[in-house]
Amino acid sequence: MKDSFLQFLGLCKRAGKLAEGYNKCEEFLKFKKAFLCIMSTELSSNSYEKFVRLCENNNIPVIHAYNKEELGSVIGREEINILCITDRIMGSRLIEIFNANQNNRG
Repeated sequence: MKDSFLQFLGLCKRAGKLAEGYNKCEEFLKFKKAFLCIMSTELSSNSYEKFVRLCENNNIPVIHAYNKEELGSVIGREEINILCITDRIMGSRLIEIFNANQNNRG
């Protein structure tokens, strides 16, 4: 069974509140239409730095904890490196779930 973060991420996809991929996420971040950025652990260092800078400039939280296959599997793709949540409430809920999962691990 997938963890609750990945389950809720799948719900975000089904609800249409997810931007997928490098170009879409860059656009949503630049126009301040994203509320959470999720990057795979395999994202290149240049891309990682670029997106972290975009997120910091727009005060958007970042989660960098899952590999590209884990992220891809919950949205119906083989793999994906970057996703953005386009709904404030869903973004906040994902952060809560992620933090709770991290607290339960350690």
